[in-house]
Amino acid sequence: MLLRSGLAWRLATDVPNERSLHVRPTPRVGGWGAVPVIVVMALALVQSLWAVALLAAFLSAVSQIDDRRGLPARVRFAAHLIAVTVLVVAYPAPAPGWGLAIVAFLMLWLINLYNFMDGADGLAGGMALFGFSGYAVAALHNVHPMTELASLSAITAGAVAGFLVFNIHPARIFLGDAGSITLGFLAGALGYWGWRADVWPIWFPAMVFAPFIADASITLARRLLRGEKFWQAHRQHYYQRMVRSGLAQSRTVGAWYIVMAAGVVLAVFALDRPVAIQWAIAIGWVLILTMLGVMIDLRWRRFESSQSNQSEVRR
Repeated sequence: MLLRSGLAWRLATDVPNERSLHVRPTPRVGGWGAVPVIVVMALALVQSLWAVALLAAFLSAVSQIDDRRGLPARVRFAAHLIAVTVLVVAYPAPAPGWGLAIVAFLMLWLINLYNFMDGADGLAGGMALFGFSGYAVAALHNVHPMTELASLSAITAGAVAGFLVFNIHPARIFLGDAGSITLGFLAGALGYWGWRADVWPIWFPAMVFAPFIADASITLARRLLRGEKFWQAHRQHYYQRMVRSGLAQSRTVGAWYIVMAAGVVLAVFALDRPVAIQWAIAIGWVLILTMLGVMIDLRWRRFESSQSNQSEVRR
């Protein structure tokens, strides 16, 4: 409706710049399609998770203002902090205070890294589809199934699947902050809820969303070591390097889908194994992602070297 009426362009439009992978202006209204569905369905069907749904709606509203008019980083971060703090304080897990503080920090990072990773057609939406589907399966697969957690996870995956119809390359709409920030919060909040209710161990949400966590965390660490302003837009993520080094955007995202699906399947498979095996699988997956990152780095260095040689020849 937003696309057909033209209202999408007036709500928020992403104009490409030198850091973008897309080449034409595109409406950033994906959040308008996915988030209301998630919130309304949650309020109607998932009573125990109303607080999560309302906090998601709060973050989406603040992020929509940012999409439309722009907000200072401190205001955006304050909204993220409020949402996470309310969730953890109102629904504390049986853990020491310092442990809850670490978990809250990780949730804040997940909110922001999801926004950082929303830079290629179908990438963030695909991670949400695989990740929340994994949550839904795991919540039902438990010895004591938690149907409401599974329901909200499935609702989120379904809403994102509808968005992906319009976001697969070449995208007609983008998530925008109203979508990506909210999905990052839900990934952290539902992962926390499952851990709090003893549906899954603490490693499970991290492993499900590990491809995004690994890319964003390593990229951030590198930028901090170089003294760069990490909050500014850039084109140094692994998925961006894959595209910039010559791999088509659709093929890049397809490769990421394979990695995402493999991680989710492994994570769900590990839940039935003994604790030692669970951690061995989780650590093994980290090592596999590390090797994939090294391969992308090598490809990028070869690409930079060839570009440098071509520049020398032209001179």
